[in-house]
Amino acid sequence: MSLGESRMVDRLFEGASLLASGTAELLWPTRCVSCEMPGELVCEECRETLSWISQSWACPDCGAPYGFLTCTECEHNWETRSTVCALSFAGTAARMVSCLKDAHELRLAPVIAAAMATALDEASAWPARDGCARFDPQAIDAACFVPATSAAFARRGFDHMELVSRALCREEGLALADILVRPHSRDQRSLGREARAANLAGTISVRDDVSGLDLLLLDDVITTGASVREAARALLARGAASVTACALARVW
Repeated sequence: MSLGESRMVDRLFEGASLLASGTAELLWPTRCVSCEMPGELVCEECRETLSWISQSWACPDCGAPYGFLTCTECEHNWETRSTVCALSFAGTAARMVSCLKDAHELRLAPVIAAAMATALDEASAWPARDGCARFDPQAIDAACFVPATSAAFARRGFDHMELVSRALCREEGLALADILVRPHSRDQRSLGREARAANLAGTISVRDDVSGLDLLLLDDVITTGASVREAARALLARGAASVTACALARVW
């Protein structure tokens, strides 16, 4: 990452950290989600250790690092027109996701959105397979997100990707369309690649007309791509013109 990009990331993270101020800070003092250093949700030292994915080398189809020419994670046949991932799923990035979802540290939503916005900004300088920029905010009609299952929503009391998506849309000036529904599916974490795809087949539906729309699809982590691909298939089947995907982290 260039010095300019690094400074932009710091500004975005610092801006999101302002949410930790005020009365809430007196009641629940903020600590880094990775190292527990007091003061910020993600401290400067841990930000410097984040494994950023260089978009110049990333696979434009599945977002895996170093897959631009020959990707070991996909066969360049994803339904998305491009996929952008900000970080490798390890260390601080993994802690950010788990603390938002499972520890209810909701203040992380804009922090995660800031990281995703940074990756999208870098991706705008690199081509997708169709020769156009992997991300162009002017070419996006609306953003949507891979929803939590009904069981996960009931357990947590919120949909973490809705929170992240709202923050990202504010950052990018995009409209948010809450149009995807996933009433049920088995927990994916214990499943392999083929089992994940089979588990999700037909479980995501679109509740509004998306005919002719170019959509940005958001998720937290891409492992095999089963969730993102199923969501993209559902959107395209309902008439979407294209689906560009973005996630905070990529497992590879």
